[in-house]
Amino acid sequence: MLSVVENCFSPRTAAFFDLDKTVIAKSSTLTFSKSFYQGGLINRRAVLRTAYTQFVFMAGGADHEQMEKMRAYLSALCKGWNVQQVKEIVAETLHDLIDPIIYDEAATLIEEHHTAGRDVVIVSTSGAEVVEPIGELLGADRVVATRMVVGDDGCFTGEIEYYAYGPTKAEAVRALAMSEGYDLSRCYAYSDSATDVPMLEAVGHPHAVNPDRALRREATLREWPILVFNRPVRLKQRLPAFSMPPRPALVAAAAVGAAAVTAGLVWYASRRRTAGGVALPG
Repeated sequence: MLSVVENCFSPRTAAFFDLDKTVIAKSSTLTFSKSFYQGGLINRRAVLRTAYTQFVFMAGGADHEQMEKMRAYLSALCKGWNVQQVKEIVAETLHDLIDPIIYDEAATLIEEHHTAGRDVVIVSTSGAEVVEPIGELLGADRVVATRMVVGDDGCFTGEIEYYAYGPTKAEAVRALAMSEGYDLSRCYAYSDSATDVPMLEAVGHPHAVNPDRALRREATLREWPILVFNRPVRLKQRLPAFSMPPRPALVAAAAVGAAAVTAGLVWYASRRRTAGGVALPG
């Protein structure tokens, strides 16, 4: 273990976590479908369809094309939603819906990385309105998530400002490394999906967590560690340390970090700008 003096002169490091099926046991976006229904944002038919989408996602049978179709459906679904109402619904139901499905193993890893002096960054394809509060709950230092365009009326327009998916996640990781001074060769990354191979390749210590078939093959070929998380548990029940209040710097850091990433990737975002609002699990 490095001494305090040695740590002072060492490059900064971070641990980058995908969210869905890596830190939590389900899709963060789809988990809120019932709450959105109760809030009047979606109808019963949409609830049933998102339940099916959740099933396909959990079964690991969704390839890139299917993921894109599901993303397009969810994106179109949220067009016209009032952003403040979405935030309020997420805040009101966050602990009831998300806390019970956080993997104990992931929570332990987050704590260990913090103890080792590393920043913890959640990198998710889901929308920022959902991911940022979950990041607070987990005590993450930064969040990179998909951001939707909001109109003058305070509602989603149906356009994507920044899409955190596939290669874009890796570019976000590199952009954060430049702005925060992370030494990527000493950083860690965790994901369940083959779509995140570019992000895993970007760091010196990639890990496959509950990997889909494609990622399992890739991890085996590259001799990446394969981890199995299967113990969802409420944070307050597993460890008193996680009863601490959310880090006050997280929201500001997330906003600044995402803004920096978006600014650095304007050319990519403009290419991906298309009909859509809520991005799919990731």
